[in-house]
Amino acid sequence: MSKQTPLYQAHVAAGGKLVEFAGWSLPIHYGSQMDEHHAVRGAAGMFDVSHMTVVDLRGSQVEDYLRRVLANDVAKIADGQALYGCMLDAAGGVIDDLITYRIEDGFFRTVVNAATREADLAWLQRQAEGFDVRISERDDLAMIAVQGPEARAKVVEVLGGPGLSEIRPFRAASQGEYFVARTGYTGEDGFEVLLPGGLAVEFWQALTAAGVVPCGLGARDSLRLEAGLNLYGQDMDTTTTPLVSNLAWTVAFDPPERDFIGRRALEAQLAAGVPQRLVGLVLGKGAIPRTGARVHVPEGEGAVTSGSFSPTLGCPIALARIPAGESTEAEVELRGKRLPARIVKPPFVRNGQIKV
Repeated sequence: MSKQTPLYQAHVAAGGKLVEFAGWSLPIHYGSQMDEHHAVRGAAGMFDVSHMTVVDLRGSQVEDYLRRVLANDVAKIADGQALYGCMLDAAGGVIDDLITYRIEDGFFRTVVNAATREADLAWLQRQAEGFDVRISERDDLAMIAVQGPEARAKVVEVLGGPGLSEIRPFRAASQGEYFVARTGYTGEDGFEVLLPGGLAVEFWQALTAAGVVPCGLGARDSLRLEAGLNLYGQDMDTTTTPLVSNLAWTVAFDPPERDFIGRRALEAQLAAGVPQRLVGLVLGKGAIPRTGARVHVPEGEGAVTSGSFSPTLGCPIALARIPAGESTEAEVELRGKRLPARIVKPPFVRNGQIKV
């Protein structure tokens, strides 16, 4: 039986179409995925992301531990700052991508994907051997993402605390029992708010009354694809490295003495030449390029990793992993036909503006 977030009954009452996702019952939409998508691009929408796993890490050696476990370097961030990066295995494969917050000395918080929860927690515990670090899953917390050009103002209106409006990108602050981070997964400004599960319905209803549109998983996926943001399990996994997943920018090779897990494998891949690249594709009007569709370029053959119709561009778009090279045109094989596509560098859309 699928698990339910604290907002389950609110989704039912609002007419949400519920589907199973990573073991959870979540809304795919509340009526029109297109309207929800445009609400986020044009005003403010909100998503129940309480299925994601919040993990608190404490201890005198927690920073050293995270500098070993993550390919990005938490030493770069100060209290109240956030860092995006990947957790790798010894072969450089991506176990998960996650955001990590430095709360204060000896205390970090990270948010991992629901689909990888068990594997992530087991890996984190296994790597903790020999470090003074305590790992605690915070299953008492709910998480609501409020996204769009009006999102921050709406959260400030509901929670009060004008200081929240001063939170800079990839920063976080506490407002009573609410942990408010200026992060997101849509390509728009906004907050991701962690709060006690018992307060989730009240907060959700207050946001609804303030004009924030409830949105489902469908809009979340089309928004993140337009923003060029990877989805774990499709655009990257343990068979791919950050270097072939358009995530080289999240790998901190300096200082050279930091021996993070997967470093040697990434250095070897760099030395040999990174064999593939993750690119954006823009197609003309027509069929939607689905995951696994073949992509033909002069350098060889690749495959679509994520594809959808883009409500903002008004045409199909995709992320695809193709052989390394400089090609700017491709053909996507769909239903036995090869359709032309333009190769672009993601994002497709950022802060409401078309970028390709």
